[in-house]
Amino acid sequence: MASIWKGYLSFGLVTIPVALSPAARIERISFNQLHSVCHTRIKMPLFCPTCNRIVERSEIEKGYEYEKGQYLLFTEAELEEVEPDTARTMEILEFVKVEEIDPLYFDASYYAAPQNQAEKAYHLLLTAMLESGYAAIAKVTMYNRENIVIIRARKEGFTLHTMFYQNEIRPAVQYGSTDKNEIKEQEMNLAMQLIHNLMAHFKPEKYRDLYQQNLQTLIEAKAHGQKIELVNQPQATPVVDLMDALKKSLSKPAPVEQTPIRIVPKRAEQTKKRKTG
Repeated sequence: MASIWKGYLSFGLVTIPVALSPAARIERISFNQLHSVCHTRIKMPLFCPTCNRIVERSEIEKGYEYEKGQYLLFTEAELEEVEPDTARTMEILEFVKVEEIDPLYFDASYYAAPQNQAEKAYHLLLTAMLESGYAAIAKVTMYNRENIVIIRARKEGFTLHTMFYQNEIRPAVQYGSTDKNEIKEQEMNLAMQLIHNLMAHFKPEKYRDLYQQNLQTLIEAKAHGQKIELVNQPQATPVVDLMDALKKSLSKPAPVEQTPIRIVPKRAEQTKKRKTG
């Protein structure tokens, strides 16, 4: 995979050439917008309303709107001049325990791989961090932004996570004002038992996007002129009696993943029509 940033990871006086590549990406089915009359795909050209014409990309420049309709223009050279050192070097600022970091701060994830015969220094730092149990805090400039990042050591190598700054975290909403003293001991015992019954080890491979799977099935059925079979899902209802709901939950089998839609075979569909007729 192509790297999105190349530079140096700085640890004291040790500099390690590294390249960052995305560690994950969202997989989703996307639809195009078509003209309902001729079913031609709608395009979004670069258009200037003042000149009343399509604009080439070579004519585009960057501007900052400081007042309504008033812009300050900037060249690429000017923007490069103000880039901080973190545009080329990630200097480790400190080491922290990962469990002390609230996951709320995590943003995007990247793999950091060694470059230019830097494997020895890379694995030295990696091994030291694995043994210490600490993660590194650093800064790196990407996409016109200086990011605070956390670098985690894993047996496969370094994983880097960009993080939100404190001022970007929205205040928590009010979670309710229920007094904890109102919770009965029996209710708490049943709730703890229910949690215990559903305990499991985290295995991300168990989970899948049912909506995307259903969309793919729908696309395949549509492409072959077939129909799909819908599965009626039970409707959730508000809790009226908390104790009764907890007791019923304990007697209920563990939840299973919803059944995806499936394509109805053509033969089965024809047989169904004959029986109906």
